[in-house]
Amino acid sequence: MKMLNPQPMSLSHVKQGLLLSVGLFWLALPLGAIPQTAEELVEQGRQLYQSGEFSAAAAIWETAASRSSQEGNQLEQAVALSNLSAALQELGDWEGAKAAIAESLVLIERETDSPSGVRVLAQILNTRGGLEFTLGQTEAAVTTWEQAADAYRQAGEKSGEYRAMINQARALQALGLYRRSVTRLEQLQTRLAQESDSDTKVTALLALGNALRLVGNLEQSETVLRDSLATAQRLQSLGAISESAIALGNTVRARQDGEAALALYQQAAATAESVDTQVQARLNALSLLVETPLTLSDSASEPLIQSWIPQIQDQIAALPPSRMAVYARIKFAQTWLQWHQGKSSLSSVLPEAAKLLGTAVQQAKSIGDRRAESYALGNLGELYERDGQWQQAQSLTQQALELAEYINAVDIAYRWEWQLGRLLLAQGDRPGAVIAYSEAVTSLESLRLDLVTTNREVQFSFRDSVEPVYRELVALLLDAPSPAGNRTSSQGVSQENLQKALQAIESLKLAELDNFFRDACVDSNAVELDKQQVDLTAAIVYPIVLGDRLEVIVSIPNQPLQHYSTPLPKDEIEQTLISLRRSLVTRTSRQYRVHANTVYNWLIAPIQDTLANSGIKTLVFVPDGLFRNIPMAALYDGEQFLLEKYSVAISPGLKLTAPQPLKRQTLKALTAGLTEERLGFAQLPNVAIEIQEINAALSGIVLMDNGFTRNTLQEQLLKTPFPVVHIATHGQFSSSAEDTFILAWDDRINVNELDSLLRVRNRSNSNEALELLVLSACQTATGDDRAALGLAGMAVRAGARSTLATLWYIDDAATVPLMVDFYKFLNQDNLTKSEALRQAQLNLLKNPDYQHPIYWAAYVLVGNWL
Repeated sequence: MKMLNPQPMSLSHVKQGLLLSVGLFWLALPLGAIPQTAEELVEQGRQLYQSGEFSAAAAIWETAASRSSQEGNQLEQAVALSNLSAALQELGDWEGAKAAIAESLVLIERETDSPSGVRVLAQILNTRGGLEFTLGQTEAAVTTWEQAADAYRQAGEKSGEYRAMINQARALQALGLYRRSVTRLEQLQTRLAQESDSDTKVTALLALGNALRLVGNLEQSETVLRDSLATAQRLQSLGAISESAIALGNTVRARQDGEAALALYQQAAATAESVDTQVQARLNALSLLVETPLTLSDSASEPLIQSWIPQIQDQIAALPPSRMAVYARIKFAQTWLQWHQGKSSLSSVLPEAAKLLGTAVQQAKSIGDRRAESYALGNLGELYERDGQWQQAQSLTQQALELAEYINAVDIAYRWEWQLGRLLLAQGDRPGAVIAYSEAVTSLESLRLDLVTTNREVQFSFRDSVEPVYRELVALLLDAPSPAGNRTSSQGVSQENLQKALQAIESLKLAELDNFFRDACVDSNAVELDKQQVDLTAAIVYPIVLGDRLEVIVSIPNQPLQHYSTPLPKDEIEQTLISLRRSLVTRTSRQYRVHANTVYNWLIAPIQDTLANSGIKTLVFVPDGLFRNIPMAALYDGEQFLLEKYSVAISPGLKLTAPQPLKRQTLKALTAGLTEERLGFAQLPNVAIEIQEINAALSGIVLMDNGFTRNTLQEQLLKTPFPVVHIATHGQFSSSAEDTFILAWDDRINVNELDSLLRVRNRSNSNEALELLVLSACQTATGDDRAALGLAGMAVRAGARSTLATLWYIDDAATVPLMVDFYKFLNQDNLTKSEALRQAQLNLLKNPDYQHPIYWAAYVLVGNWL
């Protein structure tokens, strides 16, 4: 009895042409080869399914189920129906898939006393888990896959048990239970390490390595896939060697090791037993050479590309119709066009690319795969868009979108909505473009859980394929920029459009942090900015960097949203911000005043009178792009720093950090720090003085040097609900969660581990919020243009209402008086956190030894400013 073990994690497609598909399949078989028994039919369907011919597989399994019913073989009928459900999921026929799986469960109820019955039950549960996951019933999927793993275990089928465990781990992540997911995968890795070599072990290691890559654990993924490859080599299983080499190549490619990835793809192509696998390996290698600068010289890689292209073309042309063949044509067309870019005009290569994509469309139709058809049509539409053939491009894009919507394939529908928006805009239909872009953003919102667990390998690169949708919508809503050198006011842009633009940019902030963590468990606390009534003296300032201008939206309580725009190329904006940051950390330079004044004129000057007349005391910035790297308190109007006029705070987004007043109480602190050189990091001699002074100002517990370990920190966090946690140690904020960390005596604690420690504390002391997390001696990673995302991420993930951190490390005695003053002011009932920080910074600014912003501007308050 052949059991199907599909990969149920992908979004699915629509049932089409089952009778036609099965008829063509029978005609293609040699005389006498037509299967006679239900079991033979099930096996034929399995072969078709694995080759990507889902429609034909579904038709055969329908026949198998009918024949089993006639023969009175309920077990075989249950198998056929379970497999049919898997195929219908791939075809997007959700009702058919649900009916098939429900009928199979009814049939198996009376058959679970036998080992074969338990195996079939496990398969059915595994398939049902995939259906529940795809339909958004994620909690139910977790439970079903756990039941499937138990049934597989009872039946003695380890490979099935491992697959169910992997599926369950990925579903846990989709629920935001990232640590539980990783723990489950690590448990599986431990079990596999004890297994003797077998095909089952290779299969499970391969699935585990791919799952780890998709959740962003690249280092662990590489370790597991190297084990998979080594095991396959010991077994001398050429097919498994090729599959493991391709998967490992994808992981090391994601780790930016192009040379190693290329070698692995070439190894896979050389050992592949099937043409499909060989084409996949060669396509991956070709796209790598075209897309990624390798240490191979152009003169060395170019002949390789030229020799591979005709070989791959011939192999693709010979592939029988299947989803794999359709996607191979699409990927080859994309790579081929990219290779020709700069070498040939688009019009000269368009006919060949259009022919490839047109064939992909026809093949997808012939096998009834509407998902593949939508993907091929959309890519063909994009090709015509690039050539400026707007109407043809729009027609193809609309066809692709209709198919994607019909099968509920939101992950590709958003791309065609975005593409349609671009096409409508190009043809002058601005209202239609706004609608299309808005629908694309809505689709992305519904995809939030899927996007964060999706690697570049499966079509998503956040900066290329997600972020631009939000920014282009904002650009449309805020209309076109004014002539160079002039500013536009909010006149001409409706309050409705301003509000929509803010909603889009807030959603982008949330998506950026999801992408940073590769985890959609960042909580959203929606706050309507124009109705923010918690602090009537606070204005919210949104700088928004677009390709050709800087937009600023300001929300002042009880007033309409303010809006102004400065036409400047994005590169010029970013270069000014980079120059400002560099000058701020150079003690001997006063050049920062020029750059700080320029940025002040962008952000504050157009509204300075309104702010003064509105009684505003606090400016809360929701920074965008490289504005995250800039301490706003250091902006300069020509006479004064912004700090001298207002208290300043940073919010990653008000959907993430709702303002809430500080609970006035006797502040107690858990204080930890390192003074000695540890793990390659220099000593921090002033930390001892800092900790001593803070401990004198606030009662609490101190963990110093070898007393500050991961375990001791966790023990103290669990023991006492301190409202303040102050950590003075080396730390780094980076655009990667894995590289955002603080240093303890025994090891680095990265942002996800810190999150786990603090969330355990919060769960144990649910009535005692962590009011403030202070991270002194930290810095943003140099040369990383998105490093300050790590600061926002650390602030949000810590679960603290507010985080006080440093953008750069100051190894100077100035840290001690600033921190002591901050806590002194914080204990005053009439001061907010942001004002307490401001007063401490002003005290430094008044000191002739510390007037340069390098000493006082590094400290930024993130989150709740009250």
